[in-house]
Amino acid sequence: EVEGDKVERWSTLVNPQRSIPEFIQRMTGISNDMVAGAPSFEAVADELKNRLKGRLFVAHNVRFDYGFVRHEFRRLGLSFQADVLCTVRLSRALFPEHHKHNLDSLIARHNLFASDRHRALADAELIWQFWQTLNRDLDAGRIAEAVELQLKRPSLPPQLPSDALDDLPESPGVYLFYGENDALLYVGKSINLRSRVLSYF
Repeated sequence: EVEGDKVERWSTLVNPQRSIPEFIQRMTGISNDMVAGAPSFEAVADELKNRLKGRLFVAHNVRFDYGFVRHEFRRLGLSFQADVLCTVRLSRALFPEHHKHNLDSLIARHNLFASDRHRALADAELIWQFWQTLNRDLDAGRIAEAVELQLKRPSLPPQLPSDALDDLPESPGVYLFYGENDALLYVGKSINLRSRVLSYF
């Protein structure tokens, strides 16, 4: 959690209540034995929700992380919504001359220090280092403009819930718009559903 220059760290393993796939164990270094005595998501949900309340949710490829957390809250019957900032998109906006913006590319490009890659706290530390690097090397107005563009939320019709578009995938598909009395108004297709649907609002 970051407030200005103040950083507070909180980390816990979570018991997924199922076996962790082998490739995930190899990637993260987290084994089934390590999570056997860890709390379930339900046990940490209240604390996590309090820590995230009113905050900007920042992650590299944020839709993945945010969607995962929202899904887990939803399974418990809890709603969760936050403004999100994707550091992949931020990097693309600020460094368009580069083709790769994955976390490993940012580590190499900006000389970030990585430990325990693919672990939540370690990756969050990398994002914090990236943010500090941006603020050291770039004009504050340019950063603010790039962030503001990401934080613009679509103006939704009043009858739609504010989180109606949060789960739209960035993948090909078909979308349908309905009006009053469930009258079908429009059918469309796109190679990026999220981008296309958001463009209407």
